Amino acid sequence: MPQFKLKDVSSLSLELGEKQEVEVEGVEGGKVLLLNAGGKIQAMGPKCTHYGAPLVNGVLTKGGRLTCPWHGACFNGQTGDIENAPALDALPVFKVVEKDGALYIEGEEATIKAGRRKPNFKCGVSGGALASKVVVVGGGSGAMGAIEGLREKGFSGPITLISNEGYLPIDRTKLSKALITDHTKIQWRDEEWFKSGSVEIVHDEVVDVDLVNKAVITKSKEKFVYSKLVLATGGSPRNLPAQGFKVLENIFLLRTVHDTKKIVDAIGEKGKKIVIVGSSFIGMEVANATAAGNDVTVVGQESVPLERVMGKEVGAGLQKGLEGKGVKFHMSAGVDKAEPSGSNPSKVGSVHLKDGTKLEADLVVLGVGVAPSTGYLKENKVIRLEKDGSLKTDDNFLVAGLKDVYAIGDIASYPYHGPGGQGNYTRIEHWNVAQNQGRVVAHHIVNPSLKPNFFTPIFWSALTGQLRYCGNSMHGWDELVLQGNPGEGKFAAYYCKGETVVAMASMGIDPAMAKSAELMKLGAMPSKTDLKGGLDILSVPLPAEG
Repeated sequence: MPQFKLKDVSSLSLELGEKQEVEVEGVEGGKVLLLNAGGKIQAMGPKCTHYGAPLVNGVLTKGGRLTCPWHGACFNGQTGDIENAPALDALPVFKVVEKDGALYIEGEEATIKAGRRKPNFKCGVSGGALASKVVVVGGGSGAMGAIEGLREKGFSGPITLISNEGYLPIDRTKLSKALITDHTKIQWRDEEWFKSGSVEIVHDEVVDVDLVNKAVITKSKEKFVYSKLVLATGGSPRNLPAQGFKVLENIFLLRTVHDTKKIVDAIGEKGKKIVIVGSSFIGMEVANATAAGNDVTVVGQESVPLERVMGKEVGAGLQKGLEGKGVKFHMSAGVDKAEPSGSNPSKVGSVHLKDGTKLEADLVVLGVGVAPSTGYLKENKVIRLEKDGSLKTDDNFLVAGLKDVYAIGDIASYPYHGPGGQGNYTRIEHWNVAQNQGRVVAHHIVNPSLKPNFFTPIFWSALTGQLRYCGNSMHGWDELVLQGNPGEGKFAAYYCKGETVVAMASMGIDPAMAKSAELMKLGAMPSKTDLKGGLDILSVPLPAEG
């Protein structure tokens, strides 16, 4: 195995939980991360395999769990394996050798340059394995977590993924943040990857589940038998129940690449009047993505954007940031109707608010929330949907009252054991959460006796700056502890219920969110009183893991 010298490092003197990035001599642009993970000192790839964040700025626990400073991807500091979403590729690990007063790593030059390694996925399925077939319905984040997790953990049975989107699984977060129109630019894996792991991809729509005969039925009358079924059908964007919104053209929902294509085509050469109805994350991200060269107006029911989740102070600061890019806001507003264009009555021409305000519009984008996409189960005689259309599950995401059927992502209401959760059933619409739930399901299918590990929900958003969020405030918060200034794009916000911090958001102070997520996982998050006293979360030591 080739050896390469590490620049300006002469001894292995890292304390437990310490890390440093170093250059590799003789490899153009080569760098590695030296770290002491649980008492084992070694080198590994220096960047997160998700979006390339420098892991030296991340969070390393004493037990050796390494978390990305940006989006919460988590790696095992000893093996480089993935522990939490959203990264799919693992980190390469290099043995460190001391000789002649210097340090060297053992590894191939190409691997050092790549800084990543593909997980175990290749699998040749034998006919005798059909008794253990897994069918995954849906092509989103949860489906990817389940499929990759199954192969990583050694599952060797056949896997079928059924998706109605018409393309391979994509990084859906880039749709609202960047309005990507080419699915090949944001697909996680190519066809050859799925073939190598004996994963059958079916482009069809599931219309029913036969729980007696353990089969799913598709729109084209195909029947797919399963031994384990993973339902990961995501959310369906809501329309607006007001005059004109369901009949006029150039009024768009946003969920798929097909939707972004329609929006981008309608914008054309820019200079368009765009009205965005909804001031939550999707609406705000689309406003941010379309602000340059267009006249963009956001209409929201709350007094400031994102008020319910983020609070008035943070919402006002984020609004100020987008106003700086020319976006206009009509808040505390209700929508009355959409009127047709004078020049083309089939298309929208204006949006009318309940206070009489008329907003001219060349196109309208609706960001008014999503509902669990479980319409295919509504007539099912065995499956019981919750009032919101979701499926209630246990900690392993097995659907309550059913055998061998799992539900993950936007359609799952599961017992939340994070701060303030107390095991209450919670439905969380986060990309990371769905993928992590998919991994929990995979681990349970492979080893049903395994107890699921708690993961802190993590979310991010592109709103002039990069907003990070962890925890969950669905069950309420009563006080916000704010450090910094949201209007200046640099702050930490702690959402508290009594003395307990149930969620936090930050911008411009990485890795504050990643650190908070680890502290929540370890049950060591500081109290509200401590934070009100000015405690810097980055100064809080991580406890030893139990």
